Amino acid sequence: MSHRLRFLPLLLLVVFVGAVAWRLANPMDERIASRMIGQQVPAFALSPAVPGKPGLASADLVAGQPRLVNVFASWCVPCVAEAPLLLELNRRGVPIEAVAVRDKPQDVASFLARHGDPFGAIGSDADSRVQLDLGSSGVPETFVVDGRGVIRYQHMGPIEPGDLTTIQREWEAAR
Repeated sequence: MSHRLRFLPLLLLVVFVGAVAWRLANPMDERIASRMIGQQVPAFALSPAVPGKPGLASADLVAGQPRLVNVFASWCVPCVAEAPLLLELNRRGVPIEAVAVRDKPQDVASFLARHGDPFGAIGSDADSRVQLDLGSSGVPETFVVDGRGVIRYQHMGPIEPGDLTTIQREWEAAR
């Protein structure tokens, strides 16, 4: 019996290495989906993030037409990468509103001047309250909100070219 016990540490090492290799090959999905999907947008009223553009309120999202709500920040590097794709969605007729998180008006204005402005309204969420109420875990994130103000879809992370079809399809389904 002692002969068999000599191989126990080796067997345990093989099992441990196998478990680690399996987890590395199959990482867990660390995205945290909003619990607000299928729920009414929480009540909020944000002041304008930049002069000359309206702020954003939850009442604006029950106007009968679905729209995207993009949560972004001027200091967010992935937000720069998705900016041309938001312009493309807007060019295709998808209305987009925005929530600027922990940002300064001059920084948001500079971001829009450099990267384009697809937004109908931009609310300033200086303390991230609305971002958290939406169930957003970071920037950028984009939500499809139907015409009754119900969140129908959440896209976590920057929009990439391959995501345009899905996001437009979700927006059209929300009509």
